[in-house]
Amino acid sequence: MSPVIALRAPLEEDLAPFITLLGNLGVPHRVAEQGNEQVLWVPDEHIAGQVRELYARVPGGDPNFQLVRAPVASSRPGFFAQAKHSPLTLIVLALTLLVALLTWGGEDYDVVRWLSFVDFQIEGQYIYFGTFAQVVDSGQWWRLLTPMLLHFGILHLAINSLWYWELGRRIEARQGALMLSLLTLWFGLASNVAQYVYGGPALFGGLSGVLYGLLGHCWLFQLLAPNAAYKLPRGVLVSMLIWLLICMTGVFELLQFGSIANAAHVGGLVAGCLSGLIGGLLARQFARR
Repeated sequence: MSPVIALRAPLEEDLAPFITLLGNLGVPHRVAEQGNEQVLWVPDEHIAGQVRELYARVPGGDPNFQLVRAPVASSRPGFFAQAKHSPLTLIVLALTLLVALLTWGGEDYDVVRWLSFVDFQIEGQYIYFGTFAQVVDSGQWWRLLTPMLLHFGILHLAINSLWYWELGRRIEARQGALMLSLLTLWFGLASNVAQYVYGGPALFGGLSGVLYGLLGHCWLFQLLAPNAAYKLPRGVLVSMLIWLLICMTGVFELLQFGSIANAAHVGGLVAGCLSGLIGGLLARQFARR
């Protein structure tokens, strides 16, 4: 549930009596100054409509007016209720699961090679990668995006899927399915290209670059245009950034836990911060009108 604007009033208007009445009625609210106006925010449109009705009667307050509040859910919506409003998020996760099944968790290299950033051949114990020029010459442009659907192992798939569900549905709820699809493609492209440019031809994949893009988008957007959907617990942001720094130290490669596509993570985060910066500035500008 996202806060909505119930009233806008000139700066010179004294809203104090009306705000006092709202407090006496127990109506959650927040007043902010935007441009040359006072803006009154309330939790939902149901309350907003009644607040406007009250304000229309007597701006100074009517002691006999009673607000009829909508029932408040005792807990957050369940999975199916959230899924109903997050179709694009589910589609991306379904595609990721389908690719995981088709590639047997990244172990069927005959399928993986068609989805990797560049083609490769395995001869004995050696793997030989193609080049990006060959991708361009053959017109296999899907390779710029499909590595984000590749996952290597159940744990890799499960962690990334859970984070995409958590972050993706927030953006879909706040900015819509079309915006989430565009951002997912943008972050996937940015993270894949960053990894290839930095690390050269190699086998990499996963939604983690996209996840860092979603994180950066929510982070910067929320700083510039605060909203309930993008308000992440501070521990989430800090832990993911710390995890990124730990991965960049190379400790996991040193312990032979496998390679981590750090450039993809950084590329996704930078792309997400850029989109969050632009989106947040635009949202703040529209809110002032």
